Amino acid sequence: MSEERKPIYLCLAHMSEEGIEQKYVKEAFDTNWVVPMGPNVNGFEKDLERFVNDRGEMINDRETTDNVVVCLSAGTAAVHLALIGCGVQAGDEVLVQSFTFCASSHPITYLGAKPVFVGSERETWNMDPVLLEKAIIDRKAQTGKYPKAIIPVALYGMPYRIDEIMAIADKYGIPVIEDAAEGMGSRFDGQVLGTFGKYGVLSFNGNKMITTSGGGALICQNKEDANEVMWYATQARDAYPYYEHTAIGYNYRMSNVCAGIGRGQMTVLDEHIAHHKHVQDLYRELLKNVKGVTLHEQPADTRYDSNFWLCAATLDPEVKVVGQENAYKEVIQSAVGGAAGVIKQVISATTDCQPNENVEALRMFMLEKKVECRPLWKPMHKQPVYANAPVYTNGVEEELFKVGFCLPAGPYVTDEDVHYIVECIQEALKSFES
Repeated sequence: MSEERKPIYLCLAHMSEEGIEQKYVKEAFDTNWVVPMGPNVNGFEKDLERFVNDRGEMINDRETTDNVVVCLSAGTAAVHLALIGCGVQAGDEVLVQSFTFCASSHPITYLGAKPVFVGSERETWNMDPVLLEKAIIDRKAQTGKYPKAIIPVALYGMPYRIDEIMAIADKYGIPVIEDAAEGMGSRFDGQVLGTFGKYGVLSFNGNKMITTSGGGALICQNKEDANEVMWYATQARDAYPYYEHTAIGYNYRMSNVCAGIGRGQMTVLDEHIAHHKHVQDLYRELLKNVKGVTLHEQPADTRYDSNFWLCAATLDPEVKVVGQENAYKEVIQSAVGGAAGVIKQVISATTDCQPNENVEALRMFMLEKKVECRPLWKPMHKQPVYANAPVYTNGVEEELFKVGFCLPAGPYVTDEDVHYIVECIQEALKSFES
């Protein structure tokens, strides 16, 4: 009897072969540093600073300064504190990419501010600079003031058009918060994403390029901004021998234990990035003759250097998939995806904005084959919780959501797995070939 195939997930954490993570975690316990501070936190921040400040062979000369990194409990916390650092308050508006995960936009609402969603351009799938400027001008006309911040997102690791976005931001004097949670190690013109704007957000969730089990970091342009972020992240305590607070703070610092995992993970970061790029190359080769499936690629412009955190593709609407007649016939009863967590039960199997039936059928088919094949992020402006939010879109992200899907790319995904995944896709389409 052949060995039963193990499930293939989109992206799972992978520890270093040398077990360096365990060494640092053991040191944390041995020295009783099991609090949100300590040697591992300091060391992890320094490791990250060395990484983000390595600009490689930059094509253009730019005036740069060394960035400072603050380790936090989550990437969401990093977005929240970056907004505070940009002076966002209740009633303010913040421009944010619609095609993203909710962690990019939810922190705006934590502050009582209002997200204004900006649609995507077709090549990178990220924030469209043309729509961005249109939104800035229109919000000023409607509200009498400019939005307080701009949040582009490195969707699936793909660099955004940061040169154009920064030029627009500088033109109107609006700070940029780069959400590079999915783009750790991605670069534009040789420079690491997250180091262009006023702040850069990183995530170390269990499915990211490297993990601390949970956690994130905020890249700051200078020590002063970093100190302010750290102050807010440690309950905003003033310098008295007792607890004195002149601002509302948060318990957002990273645990010394989690940071120990991060220090070990830094030793395999370059290896992980290279692996994801290799998997993308293999998908490109194997999918090139699969009719109806188009792999999402980075622009031909050599300044774009994606980490390909996830490999994404689109399925032509005309393509038929095995089991398509059963798509959306039953309400989902459990969480979809390896780390989706707890979900709220729903009554209807459908919504007014969802992937096409053939994409859902492909997801179901691949699930039977023990392959996680997840839909793209549903645009935030189509989420019920943001039904009344302003949006500036050309429909690109809605169109992509209907036809797109993600393929496994993590460190545990082998060449054999990629061959199997593509064979499963071909099998799903084969019965309906003309």
